[in-house]
Amino acid sequence: MINLSTKIKLYANKEINFFKDVILQDDSNGLGAYIKEWNLNIPKPTMAQLDAFEAQANEIEKINIVKENRAKEYPDFKDYLDGIVKGDQQQIDKYIADCLAVKAKYPKD
Repeated sequence: MINLSTKIKLYANKEINFFKDVILQDDSNGLGAYIKEWNLNIPKPTMAQLDAFEAQANEIEKINIVKENRAKEYPDFKDYLDGIVKGDQQQIDKYIADCLAVKAKYPKD
């Protein structure tokens, strides 16, 4: 369902409220998710139209996973601010090094 929602956002070219604007459903019958309700003022897309966004949607989702993984592992920004307030360059450098290590662990490419 995540990929379908990403393709819908790309098709509509805007953020979508999936509780109001577009309702997706998966009946657990092996056919996957589908659009149950379409409440936007643009024509409801066909699956072929949505499938045209497959490659772009996959790239967006791949980057979103990287961002989520990074966010979980980044050090607390308060450590950085504390280092600035105290004038502790070693603490600031450690924070930056820790952030760079997370970026290296989860590259965007």
